[in-house]
Amino acid sequence: MNLVTLPSYSPPMQLSGKRTLVIGGGGGGIGRATTDLFGREGAAVMVADLDPERAAEAADAVRAAGGTAYPISGDVRSAADVEAMVAGAVRQLGGLDVLVTVVGGQVAFVPAVKLHEMADADWDTIYEVNLRYVARAVRAALRVFLDQGTGGAIVSVGSVTGFMAAPEQAAYGVMKAGILSLARTVAAEYARDGIRMNVAAAGAIATAVANANVGEEVVEEIPAGRFGRSAEVARAVGYLASDEASYITGQQIVLDGGVSVRGPFA
Repeated sequence: MNLVTLPSYSPPMQLSGKRTLVIGGGGGGIGRATTDLFGREGAAVMVADLDPERAAEAADAVRAAGGTAYPISGDVRSAADVEAMVAGAVRQLGGLDVLVTVVGGQVAFVPAVKLHEMADADWDTIYEVNLRYVARAVRAALRVFLDQGTGGAIVSVGSVTGFMAAPEQAAYGVMKAGILSLARTVAAEYARDGIRMNVAAAGAIATAVANANVGEEVVEEIPAGRFGRSAEVARAVGYLASDEASYITGQQIVLDGGVSVRGPFA
């Protein structure tokens, strides 16, 4: 991947003490970077992952750096597991202030094919791992936030495919578009309760999945001339979840190196 050195200085965010559930934070990539960032910034983090060992490893890393974190495992395709993740975070952390949803993708779960070739079962899988669990987690978090009466923040990791064409990944694009629609509805319905929801929409990010499925030729199509970093997405997530973004809701930050604004004949 073509990467450049980023500045080492990172100003602190207003995340200290935020009781946070990160769904999909145990493995590498964006989820792990988000878990690490929240831990460094003083949030108390519940790390949810399908693999209990990955969840435990991520929580251990946060604690080793002086932060507070606890692991929990579950399958986002299970309604009971999603409810258990939220309930577990409330129980372990003493409440919930922030929900972050990270799990998603298509090529990691089903083949990339044109729309007419896609099987119903594969479409359903993409629905389960990109949108349905997010809606379930959001509903569960909303009930907690309303019961606490102190507001809350929800941030979902989205994708530029949610507002651009998604050749051979139609289902993925549809689900990511749905997440932004969900965020807008949450904003309209719950802003007066102090509850916000926003999206961090990512382009090509240098993760293990991207490394295996995206060729270097894609770099030539990115105005910035490089792939993004998981840490860059994590900082956008952290900002949207923080008190610094208290007047932002129903919106998305796009992290794509300029792809979505590139001229058609560039």
